[in-house]
Amino acid sequence: MNLEAYVTDCMNTKPIKAKSLVIVTLIGCMYIGCSSASDDMQSQSTDQAKILDSVLVWGRGISDIGTNLSASQGTVGYLDFEFRPLLRTGEILETIPGVIATQHSGEGKANQFFLRGFNLDHGTDFAGFVDGVPVNMRSHGHGQGYLDYNFMIPELLERVDYRKGPYFTDVGDFSAAGTANMVTVDGLPAPMASLTLGESGYVRAMTAMSGNAHGGEWLGGISFTADNGPWQLDSDLTQVSGLLKYRSEGESGRWGLQIGGYDASWNATDQVPLRAIENGLIDRFGYIDPDLGGETHRYWLAVDGEVGNWTYNAYVVDYFLNLTSNFTYFLDDPVNGDEFQQRDERWFAGFKAVNSHELDSAEYPTVLEIGTDLRYDSIGAVGLYRSVDGIKTETVREDSVDELSLALFAQAETRWTDTFRTMIGVRADYYDYDVTSSIDVNSGSGGQGIIAPKFAATWRVAENVELYGNYGGGFHSNDVRGAAINVDPNTLEPADPVDLLVRAEGAEIGARHAGPGFNTSLAVFWLSLDSELLFVGDGGTTEPNPASRRYGVEFSWFWQPLEDLTMDFSAAWTDAQFSDLPDGQNHIPGAIASVLAAGANYKFTDRFSGTLRMRHFGSAPLIEDGSASSEATTLFNAGVYYSWDRARLSLDVYNLFNAKDADITYYYPSRLPGEDDAGVSDFHIHPIEPRQVRLGLRVSF
Repeated sequence: MNLEAYVTDCMNTKPIKAKSLVIVTLIGCMYIGCSSASDDMQSQSTDQAKILDSVLVWGRGISDIGTNLSASQGTVGYLDFEFRPLLRTGEILETIPGVIATQHSGEGKANQFFLRGFNLDHGTDFAGFVDGVPVNMRSHGHGQGYLDYNFMIPELLERVDYRKGPYFTDVGDFSAAGTANMVTVDGLPAPMASLTLGESGYVRAMTAMSGNAHGGEWLGGISFTADNGPWQLDSDLTQVSGLLKYRSEGESGRWGLQIGGYDASWNATDQVPLRAIENGLIDRFGYIDPDLGGETHRYWLAVDGEVGNWTYNAYVVDYFLNLTSNFTYFLDDPVNGDEFQQRDERWFAGFKAVNSHELDSAEYPTVLEIGTDLRYDSIGAVGLYRSVDGIKTETVREDSVDELSLALFAQAETRWTDTFRTMIGVRADYYDYDVTSSIDVNSGSGGQGIIAPKFAATWRVAENVELYGNYGGGFHSNDVRGAAINVDPNTLEPADPVDLLVRAEGAEIGARHAGPGFNTSLAVFWLSLDSELLFVGDGGTTEPNPASRRYGVEFSWFWQPLEDLTMDFSAAWTDAQFSDLPDGQNHIPGAIASVLAAGANYKFTDRFSGTLRMRHFGSAPLIEDGSASSEATTLFNAGVYYSWDRARLSLDVYNLFNAKDADITYYYPSRLPGEDDAGVSDFHIHPIEPRQVRLGLRVSF
């Protein structure tokens, strides 16, 4: 479904190698484009552009009353982030109320995410998808649930569908805090190309086109990014992304095919000790270890479609990451240093199918959905190694892993009256694994299952007001190496295995008010986890954490008071604590209590528009006794845009007021040369980037 069809539907229902792959994408685009002549697309481009200007309004302005099952569920449309300065691709997720996307290392690495009082690390309790294909990596070399959205091309996004809480049957692993599915467009109004230049050697080029061929619609696009960043150690970032799609619809149904690829390499300035900055040892944007960085790729093939009452998608993904880090410098090894490497090399494949149909025999209108979800990861090498000067010197542990999951789920949504609906459902997941380790006693196999009920109720109390109640169980998986472990790979001392699946339970009540050009929602939630157990990729072992509970409130507001003016505001507050620890010792490190975001877009003339955005996240405890906390961070971005004929000129300013806050803060011991062997417990920060300007030109043909 393209963006026009999606919004129209919403209105009606509411009163290899990456470089090689990119070359293939280009050739494919050129071939299909030439064979289809593209004349029909050109003749329609003016009409489609009018549709984009007049009908395809802001996704957050679409009323979700009568369709959504919770107050914290929503859609972000393309216009919500087209006029939004994005320093990093992952910041697209910040269009979701309450989400913060930061970075603590090189720009090629996955973002650090925060939501609902979770320091999600790189995605442990946040499930991400693109066109239904999962992005999270389980049993990953750097962190469980590793969620890297850097392969996305923002210009090819149609919308982001998001949901929070474990209330939905069609998602399982990593979805306790939230879920986001990025949906790419099927076609474009016209071919386009863009070039963006910025400070510190920033260059980004993108081109995309679409057309009709062989009874269907195709889309192709590529992007290239290079950046050195503001760091004294040049990032030397290189990113290449490519996407080729084809979709066909007929009387018997629809089907689609896509091929994509991403390749990146970079140097990294990780978080650095605050004392080194304050003592003048390094600059605020300086570094301790010059040999950090990484390289990664992701190539995929996906098929999706709809036949009768069935929808399906299938995928196969090839993935690789090699990462060099050093967080403690000379604490463990005063001679060679504490530098280490992590590696993840795998392919994974999956299939998901859902049957949806109305029950004719039901007294009240009822839609029954039954589905299955299968995923298999074949991890050829996932490892932790010691290194010196960026060169691997010793294997701490290296494993090969086979991990299989199978889920069955069902739900029935019943409309009892014109204003009252309920959904009751259940999801059952089973995981099976086999680990072959370089440390024999850490090899093993096993499995575990979990069943989770789901419930939702909605009551439309007025034409533009709906109330919601939700309850559900969920889970996140732990690294299977932690489930099979018997000895600590660093010390060879005995280590206790952890549960493979960690249960979550949550509930929410909320309300939504929607009208023409206006949408606001309020949600109050509660969420508990049996244990925040996780595999610590940086240490190659497991770290048991107690059970936890969170409760909080979220508010979001969107208003389009004038045709040329839109404003939005969101706020979230969360109280997060370990459940079974005494007061004063029960703070959850990294649990941000408050998040604020606000923005305004104004169209001054038919050609000239501008935007101003603010995002703020508050202090968070960094250790359990709360004696060390991070400082709040507030950031303003601005952009101005001038359009004429088929071109648009953009000027984006990041960190408008040149704030000197931190993107992320940790507190732990590290040792610099000359310090005591025991090291120094200190704040370690990754600063937000200084004010910078990027100038872009986009042209449609």
